[in-house]
This record gives sequence, C-alpha cells and structure tokens, in this order.
Amino acid sequence: MSKKQKIISWSIYLGLIVILLIAIFLVPHAERAESIQGTMQDAVLHERGKISLFGLLEVNPGLISAYVVTAILLVFALIVRIFAIPHFKYVPGKFQMIIEQAVGFFDNLATSNSPHRNRFLGAYIFGAGAYIFVGTLFELIGIQVTAVNGEAMTLPAPLSDINGAITIGCLSYLVIMFGGIMANKGKGVLLTLKDFSLPISMSFRLFGALLSGLLVSELVYYYMALSFVLPVIVGILFTLIHALVQAYVLTMLTALFYGEVSEVKPKKKKEKRKAKALA
Repeated sequence: MSKKQKIISWSIYLGLIVILLIAIFLVPHAERAESIQGTMQDAVLHERGKISLFGLLEVNPGLISAYVVTAILLVFALIVRIFAIPHFKYVPGKFQMIIEQAVGFFDNLATSNSPHRNRFLGAYIFGAGAYIFVGTLFELIGIQVTAVNGEAMTLPAPLSDINGAITIGCLSYLVIMFGGIMANKGKGVLLTLKDFSLPISMSFRLFGALLSGLLVSELVYYYMALSFVLPVIVGILFTLIHALVQAYVLTMLTALFYGEVSEVKPKKKKEKRKAKALA
C-alpha cells in the first residue's frame, strides 16, 4: 500500500471517529420512562413484557422464542432429510461436510465419554447443542412483537428466560438418569441422585451466561454515550461466544455424567463366589 493510500485510509478512519464523537455529544439524551434498574429487572423477570399466546394466556416472550426456534429446527431437519441427505455423495460438498462435521463432533463426544451406551446420548446432545446454539443466535434476528401492554419489544433468546434454562437442565438430568437405569437398574438411580445439584448447576450456569450478555447489551443501549456502534459489537460478540461455549459446556457435562452412571458396575458377590469355587 502506497503512502497516499495509507493517508486516505487513516483520513477515513479519523473522519468516522469524529462523526461518532459528534453524534455522542450533540444528539440530545432521550428521557427514559424507567430507570436502568427497572430496565434490567424487566429483562430478567419479564413482569411487564408479557405476550398473548393465541389470546388465551399471557406468557413470557422467551416461551414464544422457544416455539419459534423449535419450529425452525424441525423444519430445517425435515428439509435436510427429504431433499439433502438422499443426494449426499462419497466425496462431500460444502453443505454435506458441515452436517457431517457437526454430527461427527457430537458422536465423538458421546463415544469418548460413554463407550458402552452412546447411541441415544449422541442423538440427545446433538439436539440439545443445536437448540442452545440456534436459540442463542436467535436474538440477533430481532423479531419485533407487541406486548400485552402495547409496548414494542424484540423476542429474546429462549434460554435467557430462567424457565427455559431450568427445563433444559432438568431434561438433561433425566436423560442422565435414564442412562443409569438402563445400565444399572436401581443402582443407576442412586448414582444419579448422588449428584442432586447437577440440574441446578447446569440450569443456572446456562441462564447466567446468557443473561449476562443480555444485561450488558441492555446497559450499553441504555446510555446514549455508549449507544452508537458499540452495541452492535458487544451484542454480536457476546452472542457468538455464548452460543458456542454454552452449547459445548452443557453437552460435555451431560455426556460426562451420562457415561459415569451408565457404566456397568461389576457384581462383587458373584466374583467372590467364582474365586472361591476356583480355589
């Protein structure tokens, strides 16, 4: 790059910075109807931003997001199964390679952590990982809805609602217990109940991570001095990181504990009797 081109590039960057500073200091600060504490509290509890579900119930917006994300995943899976998979080739194309890499990743995760019983585990953690990843990225779409009180709002990530996070945490715990029962019967239940705090830790880890990104974005948007350009960077950065990290963490924990409780435990009494008989 020549000196002239460098000067032009730096001039453009400086011009953009100057325009941003002018916008920050000259644009009048809009008066907020509520404090930052009220804004962040509503982002957590959704006490005001209720949405009507077919005119029957007033529900949290996270439930509507969960329905939409579930529908998107089911329709996408149906389209892939009908139109894409029958045309897969020995030498994969780009789309086939992406699908195979995703399936292979979760299959290896299940196989390495639960070598004895992993077919159902692989299917579950693939579905859970896909739901967490797509559900977290869902908030970037910015679907606008109208709350019951008439306010316009954007549908959040499904798991930024504490109810959604608890549901997937408890579901993962039940899957772990199912693996223990299938492998060790009653002992599997005892092995699973030993880690009784597992669904709580998984739920609140997932909820806390996603909520932190939401609250930081709300905080940045609230203050006029920070609400130019920065929210885009902060929002996308937090969303992408949480989508990847939380999908991996929950699936890894599920596979790890599933492998522990589904490992077939040897029967000590029978082994002792055999040893005595041989002696």
